[in-house]
Amino acid sequence: MSLSGQPGSSPFTVADNRGTPRLRVPARCVPQARKTLMTSPKTVLITGTSSGIGLAAAIGTARAGWATIATMRDTGKAEALLKAAAEADVADRIQVKRLDVTDSTGITACLDEVVAEHGRLDALVNNAGAAQVGTIEQSSVDDVRAALEVNFFGVVAATRAALPHLRASKGRVITVSSVGGVVGQPFNEAYCAAKFAVEGFMQSLAPVAATVGVDVTVIEPGAVASEFVANLGLDVPTLLAAAGPYGPALEAYITRTRQSFANAQTPAEAAAPIVDALTAARPPFRIQTSQWARDFVATTLADLDGSAVQTLTGTWVR
Repeated sequence: MSLSGQPGSSPFTVADNRGTPRLRVPARCVPQARKTLMTSPKTVLITGTSSGIGLAAAIGTARAGWATIATMRDTGKAEALLKAAAEADVADRIQVKRLDVTDSTGITACLDEVVAEHGRLDALVNNAGAAQVGTIEQSSVDDVRAALEVNFFGVVAATRAALPHLRASKGRVITVSSVGGVVGQPFNEAYCAAKFAVEGFMQSLAPVAATVGVDVTVIEPGAVASEFVANLGLDVPTLLAAAGPYGPALEAYITRTRQSFANAQTPAEAAAPIVDALTAARPPFRIQTSQWARDFVATTLADLDGSAVQTLTGTWVR
């Protein structure tokens, strides 16, 4: 799972002037792309851009004029991003780099390479993440650790490595959390634990980072119609058969969740607030991506004894 990310050895994918995806190994970027990116006034690095919110955010920031470093663990999955970039006529503003957020050494090397190539880093968008469905009696502690490694420690590592560069540019850290980082949800114990940790980490960091000129914001999407859930590769019948005493509750949860995702936001809708947060004069700390998300998060923020959330989520498993 770990990828090296060493300067000069990381392949990245670019599009030629006809929008055709090409992979150069090894290379930093093609001369035309480098010239365009080097003259761009601001540079943003986004993690997890092969699909979903990350892909849409990369297109959005490029459209807004940012030199966009779109990173992903497997650059072999860059085709969808490159196609979207060509269609949006922003291929010259997007540079794809390989980055595994669980590899701290690779993160530092990638950021150093970006600053060497572009002269600065103005924003980090922590978007990479992975879902994990299950309840603790039937999951291993290693399963929980793996979810935290990507969804929490990956965010911590990328933020830590980016902060010296962001202090220099008076930049911003934008982190894609989730409504699951505010409201704990059944069968998402590990995922919500990681996102709760992200929210606590960022809420604690925000006032400290502000003293050195760095703004910190978390983005809280609700259901988003993307490959995030599909990438779990869940075999629902097998999952239900193995659920034992939790079978009825899991079946009720899956039914409810499928209905929720039938009315999900598009990735572009969920990504729009990321671009807004990058360009706003003073972005708020917490931004929900839809009215539904705002109403849902408000349930817990006004729930002093926790009973409102328990009553709500209890209906999901009955």
